[in-house]
Amino acid sequence: MDVRHLSFRLLQVYVQVVRQASVSGAARTLHLTQPTVSLQLKRLAEAVGEPLLDARGGQMLPTAAGAELYRAACDVLGRFDDFALSLDQLRGGSGGNISIGLVTTAKYILPRILGPFYRSYPKVGVTLHIGNRARILARFENGEDDLYVFSHPPSGPAVLAARMLKNPLQLIAPAGHWAAGRESVPFAELAHERFLVREPGSATRMMFEAWLSGQGIEIGTTMQIESNEAIRLSVASGLGLAVVSAHTLQEGRDGLAVLRVDGLPIESHWYLVSRRDRRLPAAALSLVGFMAAHLPECVAPHFIAAGIGELAAHFAPAGAARA
Repeated sequence: MDVRHLSFRLLQVYVQVVRQASVSGAARTLHLTQPTVSLQLKRLAEAVGEPLLDARGGQMLPTAAGAELYRAACDVLGRFDDFALSLDQLRGGSGGNISIGLVTTAKYILPRILGPFYRSYPKVGVTLHIGNRARILARFENGEDDLYVFSHPPSGPAVLAARMLKNPLQLIAPAGHWAAGRESVPFAELAHERFLVREPGSATRMMFEAWLSGQGIEIGTTMQIESNEAIRLSVASGLGLAVVSAHTLQEGRDGLAVLRVDGLPIESHWYLVSRRDRRLPAAALSLVGFMAAHLPECVAPHFIAAGIGELAAHFAPAGAARA
């Protein structure tokens, strides 16, 4: 490979093509024409001397060499983002950019953290990409973000994950439900009722189904609703029961009752996640450090996971090893 023929613009174009899985998508993102992007890709492939992309299933996907180039390009571009941050710090400020992918339920907790963080780091830009678990998993696999928030993190050697908050799953019912206010309710007495559930692949649904399996219980009628807000409103309207994250109830409990069911709440956690093979930029490390030091000031203390003070140390070695 003749590195003299590489440029930052070629790497930027290539990274966007991989992330968008299409030339047209990258062209729109970069405000370029499709022929310009295609020409840049041709030049890059010639400079590397290997095929970088394959057209499969209507998408442009990286070859083995292309995947290695993508990781290297992300590192190179990230290094210069950090250099720009260092210049900004030398000029009297602290800046940079952070991209965060988070599953939909996490949108109830992250703003409580980002508000105080912004007041401490007003020049740091944060972009949130919110979606269901399948979408955020795809972003993780493509290395599109610096940090991710999952309640059921992915597994594998590329995953670096640490607990940050408790995420208890509670059973909710309409306020006038017959079990509301009872001190203890066997779940078997509720199993015949309609349950409102998230889409397949949702971490909340997976954990609820695992809990049911562990109890040896089967439920009857279910209705799939792909929105926490819609589930909350539907339960309040009497459409059925649902197991939801306690954090969703921070946004409103009107018309709802939390049932005291034997064996509930289901204990789970929120995890902060990054890729081991992607260097965390300085701004992202600043956010991790801020969370380790100030999370108890941003979120109700009973939600804080044990060992939160070790959060920054958990991510710092990976960042230091790649620095």
